[in-house]
Amino acid sequence: MLYSMTGYGESSHQGETLAVALELRSVNNRYLKVSLRAPDSYQVLEPEFEKVIRKLVRRGTIQVSLRVHRVKGLQEQPLRLDVLQGYLNQVSKLALECNLPHEARCFLMGNVLQLPGVVPEGQVGAKTLDEDWPQIEKTLEAALAKLQLMRSTEGAMMAQELLTLRDRIFDHLSLIKGLIPLVMEAYKDRLLERVRKLLESTEAQVQPSDLIREVAIFAERSDIAEEVTRLDGHLEQFRKVLQEEEGAGRKLEFLTQEMVRETNTMGSKAADVKITRHVVEIKGDLERIRELIQNVE
Repeated sequence: MLYSMTGYGESSHQGETLAVALELRSVNNRYLKVSLRAPDSYQVLEPEFEKVIRKLVRRGTIQVSLRVHRVKGLQEQPLRLDVLQGYLNQVSKLALECNLPHEARCFLMGNVLQLPGVVPEGQVGAKTLDEDWPQIEKTLEAALAKLQLMRSTEGAMMAQELLTLRDRIFDHLSLIKGLIPLVMEAYKDRLLERVRKLLESTEAQVQPSDLIREVAIFAERSDIAEEVTRLDGHLEQFRKVLQEEEGAGRKLEFLTQEMVRETNTMGSKAADVKITRHVVEIKGDLERIRELIQNVE
């Protein structure tokens, strides 16, 4: 099964004393990197987040956004009256300038306590972090499950497209295999025809051994059988990795690089227009494969 390196997952949990909301966003990266955005007191939990995430995710940048809110104890926290008064003054001024109705004014006034700085965020101690972590971990696992579902769904679609491209390359390669002996035969016929015309206009003589040597030189210079065999093997391995392995992104990258190399060599050695056309098509499909696997875990 393939997993995409891009995805999104979110979850929230309401406990007796703590409300937790968590979002996960994943993007491409050659290695696993976890980035935590959380209140200052919870930043020390980043290694714990990474431990949980690493169980399921192998590659990619995982951006974690954590929000926590104390359900109880708000009444015990002192208000910053200077900040609150400043907000109230601004809201009153805005209400007068905009001639807001009474209902709108009440709504604005009722939400002033939610504005930044009115209720100071206290520092959370180590003991409190230990008590909070089980709830946070539970929320993280739920968000991870949604992230994995999205990544696997996209990965399945990518795997199907990669298999389609692989099969197209295989079909072009099969046609190239059939053309190889025909190319040698066609070159021999063209060479014999040129020699025949030359002998008609001159008294020169050409030994059969000379013709055989010339054809052999051409065959050796334009022989792509080895590249075809290697590309065929890479395609078969590519199929097996797609269908049988998880976390196959790096293997697929390596195999694609090798297939590109063999195809480029075939293109430089091919001495036939039909073979060259198939090589060009293969190159196009390989480029599409290379773009897709940049997003495969």
